[in-house]
Amino acid sequence: MPFDHNDHYHRLLLRTIGRGTGGRALDVGCGTGRFARRLAAAGYTVDAIDPSAEVIAEARAASGTGDGNGNGDGDGPNPRYRQADITTTALPAGHYDVITALASIHHVPFATVARLRDALAPGGTLVILGCAPESGPVDLLRTAVAVPANAVARLAVWTRDRATGQQVPAKPPVAEPTLPLPAIRRQAATLLPGATVRRKLFWRYLLVYRHPR
Repeated sequence: MPFDHNDHYHRLLLRTIGRGTGGRALDVGCGTGRFARRLAAAGYTVDAIDPSAEVIAEARAASGTGDGNGNGDGDGPNPRYRQADITTTALPAGHYDVITALASIHHVPFATVARLRDALAPGGTLVILGCAPESGPVDLLRTAVAVPANAVARLAVWTRDRATGQQVPAKPPVAEPTLPLPAIRRQAATLLPGATVRRKLFWRYLLVYRHPR
């Protein structure tokens, strides 16, 4: 039953980011490209990267962009998909108006966010929909609410997909999160001053950082 917790938060992320009006966006760990395509539909010129060749191929197929060539500035497909490792790939400094990372930061050292910060244009926004292990009674209470809600949502999605013949997309590699939310907040306070970090339902947290103008 393919209820995707990341997809559930797409509308919230788009409200947080706002319309693109020609802005530049980077989607880190884009998977099969669902959110990258929503960014493009919202008016952004999107670079989308993921280390998995399989999901990048599916993202390109879903977008009809072939091999994904193009310079990402209006000459070529939008989104532009590229297989790349965010810990090593070169990012242009001060370039992106928006950078998003959905369930991908826990695959790399959290300090990688400093590379994303430096790639933001003045006034740009970094939005992380992250995963963190449960770490206390409040998290356990939230899980007690999330489990039955998750079951209902999974059934609804399964029913819809069965009725429409929707195919289940390829899944990117999965890793269990190890850095608890208190540690994420401490590191974010140092690396992303002024960032907000809020725990969400369905085992996610939302980090929002606005780069100074």
